[in-house]
Amino acid sequence: MGRTLVELFYDVVSPYSWLGFEVLCRYQHIWNIDLRFRPAFLGGIMQATGNKPPAMLPKRGEYMLKDLERMGKYYQVPVTISASDFQRILGKSSLGAMRFITAIDMTQPKYLETLSREFWMRFWSQHEDISQMESIVAVAGRAGLSSEFTQKLLDMISSPEVKNRLKETTEEAIKYGVKNGWGQFLQFQAPRCEKSWENT
Repeated sequence: MGRTLVELFYDVVSPYSWLGFEVLCRYQHIWNIDLRFRPAFLGGIMQATGNKPPAMLPKRGEYMLKDLERMGKYYQVPVTISASDFQRILGKSSLGAMRFITAIDMTQPKYLETLSREFWMRFWSQHEDISQMESIVAVAGRAGLSSEFTQKLLDMISSPEVKNRLKETTEEAIKYGVKNGWGQFLQFQAPRCEKSWENT
C-alpha cells in the first residue's frame, strides 16, 4: 500500500492546530504518511463561515479551558490557557505571523516545522505576543533564521505573492469543509480513498 498524503491546514493562533501538528510530526514515520503543512488564516475562515471564537461563546470557552488542559497533558504538548487568554486572542491578529510563515514556506520550507512550532511556543506556552514585527523577529531567531534572511522574509510579507498564497490556501481550507470551528483539519488522500477529519 502506498503512502498517504496528509495535509494540515493551520494557524498558530489555534491551540488545537498545535496539538494536531505535534501528533502528526511525532508519528508521521510510524503511520507511513507524507505530511504537508498548509499555513492558513483563521480570521479569514471565521469571517467567511460566520463562526465566532470561543471568547464570544461562554459555554464553548468554558469547555475549551478544560479540554486543552486535558489534551495538552495527554499529548505532552506544553499548551496552557486561562480565561484571560481569550481577550488576548481577540485583541491580537495572527495575520502578520501567518504571512511570515507563508513566506518561509515559499522560500525555505525546511524551516517551516521549526518556525511554526516556535510561534506556538511563544503564544500558547510563554503567553507572549506574536503580532508585532519585533515579536516575529524574536521567533525567527529562535527558529535559527539569520537576521538577513529574516529581513528578507519581512520584506516579502507585504508582497502580492505572499498575500495571495495565504488567501488561496485559506480559501482551499474553506472548500474542504472548515466551517464549524478550527482545530486539526486533515485531508487524507490515497488511491481510491479520501476523507477528512476536523476537531472543533
